[in-house]
Amino acid sequence: MGVLFNERTKEFHLQGRDVSYIFSVLRNGQLGHLYYGKKLKHRSSFQHFLRVETRGASASVYEGELAFSLETIKQEYPSYGTTDFREPAYQLLQQNGSRITNFEYDNHKIYKGKKPLNGLPATYVEEESEATSVEVELIDKLLNASLILTYTVYEDRNIITRHARFEHRGEEAVDILRIMSGSIDLPTSNYEMVQLSGAWIRERHVKTRMLQPGIQSISSARGTSSSQQNPFLILKNPDATEHSGEAYGFSLVYSGNFLGQVEVDHYNVSRITMGIHPFDFQWRLESGQTFQSPELVLAYSNSGLNGLSQEYHELYRKRLARGKWRDLERPVLINNWEATYFDFNEEKIVHIAKEAQKLGVELFVLDDGWFGKRNDDTTSLGDWFVDENKLPGGMKSLAQKVTDLGMDFGLWFEPEMISKQSNLYEKHPDWLIHVPNRYQSHGRNQYVLDFSREEVVNYIYERMEAILSEAPISYIKWDMNRNITEVGSVGLPANRQFEVVHRYILGVYDLYERLTRKFPDILFESCASGGARFDPGMLYYAPQAWTSDNTDAIERLKIQYGTSFAYPISSMGAHVSAVPNHQVRRVTSLETRGDVAYFGAFGYELDVTLMTEDEKETVKQQIQYYKKHRSLIQNGIFYRLKSPFEQDGNVTSWMVVSSDQKQAIIGYYQVLARPNPSYERIELKGLQPDYEYTVMETDQTAYGDELMYAGIALTHEYSGVEAYDEKSGDFVSVIYTLQAQ
Repeated sequence: MGVLFNERTKEFHLQGRDVSYIFSVLRNGQLGHLYYGKKLKHRSSFQHFLRVETRGASASVYEGELAFSLETIKQEYPSYGTTDFREPAYQLLQQNGSRITNFEYDNHKIYKGKKPLNGLPATYVEEESEATSVEVELIDKLLNASLILTYTVYEDRNIITRHARFEHRGEEAVDILRIMSGSIDLPTSNYEMVQLSGAWIRERHVKTRMLQPGIQSISSARGTSSSQQNPFLILKNPDATEHSGEAYGFSLVYSGNFLGQVEVDHYNVSRITMGIHPFDFQWRLESGQTFQSPELVLAYSNSGLNGLSQEYHELYRKRLARGKWRDLERPVLINNWEATYFDFNEEKIVHIAKEAQKLGVELFVLDDGWFGKRNDDTTSLGDWFVDENKLPGGMKSLAQKVTDLGMDFGLWFEPEMISKQSNLYEKHPDWLIHVPNRYQSHGRNQYVLDFSREEVVNYIYERMEAILSEAPISYIKWDMNRNITEVGSVGLPANRQFEVVHRYILGVYDLYERLTRKFPDILFESCASGGARFDPGMLYYAPQAWTSDNTDAIERLKIQYGTSFAYPISSMGAHVSAVPNHQVRRVTSLETRGDVAYFGAFGYELDVTLMTEDEKETVKQQIQYYKKHRSLIQNGIFYRLKSPFEQDGNVTSWMVVSSDQKQAIIGYYQVLARPNPSYERIELKGLQPDYEYTVMETDQTAYGDELMYAGIALTHEYSGVEAYDEKSGDFVSVIYTLQAQ
């Protein structure tokens, strides 16, 4: 396995655990795509996969030879304007106005391991033997420039990564108008496209549509990967289900403006491209300069959508997330935001922390409002100095009082933002992203700092470093509460204004990198109005993210279910909040709220001092249960059983199984009660057929084969007046815990 090269036919065969990816050098020096799918035996030639034939009305590359047309040949990284009329993977603008290029194969290198990307997040290896990489260099002699396409195959996974890099040596500058991280031409359009779409407080809902002729796309031009579309899509066979059939995943390791699209041509070829959004993007490349695209992660599954998700879960949990907290059990936390909002002082915070500690909470997080004159959302962003009217002893005093309780202390920042009512704005009004003499839009009464400028990033680093060095802080919630408007930077010349948004996200990555290196013991959680920047790029720096500002248990079923298509449940911040819920005003039981939040990085977002003794006892039991099983939840294999997006969406179910298949936890959730329902069973997944399991809640036993093929009986639903119990009614849930004998 790895990368095999056929010298005579110039074919590259990438082999993973169950997958093959094959491409070759075409006659014109460009790269042609031959195959992607179920693993194939290697052979000396795959040229029979390359179909070169004459088609009417096609433009041809070579005069007098009609068959060789890039309109009909499947390609690997197509260019603009040379007989292919579909959208290309890249486009360069030259000083004479030409956009025509001719990058031809020059050489390649195959090596063990995987190199990091300069200034960008990416998956990695811990041992070189885990993966094999190939770099293919193509050269445009007229431009004196190189295009380097890099592929890595993880040999024990069904994962292939791709990225592109331009290296310019010519005397005249060129402008990159478009650079996709990867492109692939699949031979059919008989796929359903699955995407994760939504909005604030309803992020990452699953949407499925059949491919049609033309372009279907997902994208963001908001400066973030966005709540509206996630940088992730799946192409699946129409008959593929959660647990059977072929599916192909495409996931971009990037947190800014992106485009993912599938173009179906008139021969039903599907061209998938994904990368930085070319809208409002242009990058000036001077002689001697290099531009690196983000990484695209391709996953393959012949065991359905859930199998595809498991490929991403394991990779992102172990080879994207980094540092101390990648493998450590995450602490049970409480956040004061929905308990106090801006209205707090040290006494109130310590009182909440004391009560939370008695219940078993391990980490107290102080949210927005601790700095400057921040009594509402109109002021003080950028003034990262402790408000001593609220915290007279400073941050060190409060953090010490919390840690003296035996808890850890965490803190909220929104480092990318600035308020006009702030000392920082008075000193540096030009530090906003803005266009001089144009109106400045705002969101949440705040503006975006120009992180494309090194001096701005340096200043924010210095302020955060000072706070984090002063007090015993072990957790940071990094928020980002508005999108970028009026894109412009006074720090860049006119011919580089199209670079602002990409430079901005590079600045964000730089700040993250510096802080995580300086403070390796701090657990970082990313947040962007909840889930507006829940993407692989963020997971590289922060192993968990605030999944959504919506903490309602019923809405969280769809949000967490959809998020699990690409991201491990260990990355999903999931909290129990007060009722009526602050986002949708729904009232659900404390038990149901806990049963949903178990399947994530567990915590609370409420004022425990207002709870009854019975409620506090329930919280104690929830925390005890989570602590007992959090290693399984964080590291186990996740299975989706019933979808809230199918049929009437009334039932959701999922489960997590330990790697040795001896333990499992199943969550089952009903939205609305059903009168006199039929008898139902739910078929479990991932168990060992020969193991005998005890259902800890009922003390019943069953073998794994029975639980998977006959299912587990659901006995908790309302079925008549005499059968009424506390698990009946609307918004109910049940947790089953399995333990092998």
